[in-house]
Amino acid sequence: MANKPILIWGAGAIGGILGAYWARAGQDVVMVDIDESHVKVCSTEGILIEGPATDGEFRQKIPTFTPKSLSGTFDVIVLAVKAQATKTALSQLLPHLSDDGFILSAQNGLNERLIANMAGAERTMGAFVNYGSDWQEPGRILYGNRGAVVVGELDGSIRPRTKQMHALMQQFEPEAILTHNIWGYLWGKLGYGAMLFATALTPDSMSANFANPERSPALVNLAREVMAVALAENVTPLGFNGFTPESYFPDSPNSEAEKSISALVEFTANTAKTHSGIWRDLAIRKRKTEVDPQIGIITEIAAEHGIKTPLLTRLVELIHDIEDGKREQSAETFNELLNAMEQEI
Repeated sequence: MANKPILIWGAGAIGGILGAYWARAGQDVVMVDIDESHVKVCSTEGILIEGPATDGEFRQKIPTFTPKSLSGTFDVIVLAVKAQATKTALSQLLPHLSDDGFILSAQNGLNERLIANMAGAERTMGAFVNYGSDWQEPGRILYGNRGAVVVGELDGSIRPRTKQMHALMQQFEPEAILTHNIWGYLWGKLGYGAMLFATALTPDSMSANFANPERSPALVNLAREVMAVALAENVTPLGFNGFTPESYFPDSPNSEAEKSISALVEFTANTAKTHSGIWRDLAIRKRKTEVDPQIGIITEIAAEHGIKTPLLTRLVELIHDIEDGKREQSAETFNELLNAMEQEI
């Protein structure tokens, strides 16, 4: 693999950092992005990786193309676009995937389902990333904090290609994990992700939201709803970076959930990325979030099992209201989640 180019589709907060670290380590990397200004800087001056999680900021020049200007086929394509762009990206990248190649999803959500449907399950590999990063401007990425990085096959097997991708991830994150249960990590991230979407309802930092005792019940119950759906799917959710899924299982006492919340206060306080990418999409970049493919899909799966998810459903509505300019990011908007809880009592 070291002598074969890896294609990273989406050179933003996730893909840009992976590409820069891999290229710096000697791996042949090619990137694709839809932002022409970003493409130009990455290819000429080089992509700048900065922030406290780096071992010293650096620039790395990487051949980067727009989808229309790319040519050739690749054995490994790392998909790192926003979840809502997955279908479009797949339609563009599949002609560039070799017959025996595969796609690794380095995204948030359950995008592996869609990738497997469009590309084939055998050509799909899962990944879980929880490091803190933000796209700042063309050619500039903030690496705010280290976080869990995991690689695994959808069927739980460990193959030579899985080991190769794990070794590649270790070039970026030495503590990267090779797992038999990638779905467990993905569902765990969905529980944590639901909380992060809730923090984006306010202008406050992630840590400030987790530390607010008045908001804690809503955060806990969002995670509880996600975990109930995961268990119905026969998935054993796995924890990471302070998030302990079992603390939010239906029969788990609130005291255990509060311990996990305290751990998340500490984890989110120790980063230069003070707010979630969701908050940044709403407050800074003024664009649609991943709420439908990340949170909306959970409510759809829940309905298939006859499980009610009132808080997740309300969260999706509130995020859409902010996207549409009907609400502001405020404490009052977050309180709508608390009101939804009271209505269920």
